[in-house]
Amino acid sequence: MAKEDILTMRSKELVRLHMIKKVVGGDVRQVEAAEVLGLSDRQVRRLIRRVEDEGDRGVIHRGRGRSSNRAYPESLKRKVISLYSKKYGDFGPTLFVEKLSEREGIDLGFQTVRNWLIEAGVWERRRRARRHRRWRERKRYRGEMVQVDGSHHDWLEDRGPELVLMGYIDDATNRVMARFYDYEGTLPAMDSFRRYARRYGLPMSLYLDKHATYKSMAKSTIEDRLAGRRPQSQFERAMRELGVQVIHAHSPQAKGRVERLFRTFQDRLVKEMRLDGIATKDEANRFLGKYLAVHNRWYSREAQGDVHRPVPQGVDLSRVLCIRAKRGVRNDGTIAHNKTVYQLLESIRPRHIFVEERLDGRLYVTHRGESLKYRKLAAAPAKTPQPKTRAPRKGNPRGHRPSADHPWKRPLLVPR
Repeated sequence: MAKEDILTMRSKELVRLHMIKKVVGGDVRQVEAAEVLGLSDRQVRRLIRRVEDEGDRGVIHRGRGRSSNRAYPESLKRKVISLYSKKYGDFGPTLFVEKLSEREGIDLGFQTVRNWLIEAGVWERRRRARRHRRWRERKRYRGEMVQVDGSHHDWLEDRGPELVLMGYIDDATNRVMARFYDYEGTLPAMDSFRRYARRYGLPMSLYLDKHATYKSMAKSTIEDRLAGRRPQSQFERAMRELGVQVIHAHSPQAKGRVERLFRTFQDRLVKEMRLDGIATKDEANRFLGKYLAVHNRWYSREAQGDVHRPVPQGVDLSRVLCIRAKRGVRNDGTIAHNKTVYQLLESIRPRHIFVEERLDGRLYVTHRGESLKYRKLAAAPAKTPQPKTRAPRKGNPRGHRPSADHPWKRPLLVPR
């Protein structure tokens, strides 16, 4: 029996394949698909022909795995970085490029040199004043952009616990999905997205604020700068694995639809729940389901189509939407996580494993995608006492204090 070909695609290529199939099926026009994907009409037509001729493989870039024919020699890159470090350390990239041409006889593009300096970690991007943002046109397709936020409010008016409303509103249709949680954090955000994905599919992008749940506040390490990446939150990591673009708003006004939605709910929904005597989180969520059905029927609008993607086959949302941490394995086969020690029960002894906190509250230990058996230890293994290598000190032991009349404590008499 011949082996089936395994086709490996990146998240960006999966999104392109999804849109190209929409165009081939007649659900989306070529011009509109080009606008959604950020490509030209000609590129879309070329992708359509390649998919028709080669199948799904046609969306994979043919230059993958090969170096560019126009790449500069690595020796030139090292020379430029060395010149900057030794001679032009306080120059900006623009001035440095000019001096390279004038004094060193090296003609390079500004962006090329700038990228080299950032990758080497010898220059950092500098923030500039943000220009005024104009009004943004509504998206055309359902699922093209979904605005997400959490609203902290006294939803139950002292009748019950404090709750946070996690809300999703489609930018094109105003369709709303929401759910109450105890707090706004990583697990509630992932649980709400899982419910959204199972109901509607994976959207093209999410529009969020810069809450620590959605955007990592950690500083970039040297390795991150050299690799050209920035730290990611657990939520960003999960969205990257699912091929969903995360866009961070720079102000509340930028995601005005979800902000206005919360203002409406804080007025109307609170009063509706007061009339029904809602006092618990479970009651509030049951009521919210019926309330949103009426709300969407009244306030949602039609879109030109739906670009939600189904969850890819073989992708387990519970394994992606989790808090994943990398942990080192000790010589005795134990790992430490959240001030607790766990003993691995497998015969393998990898250097590192991943600990996953799933949405159902369970803890999984995985290595290369496979779950490992473990048990929780009541206490950390006792350390073997190390023999002393230094000889004991002579004289008085540590901690001895001289008496009050000791000669060391007598005042010093200086003759006049």
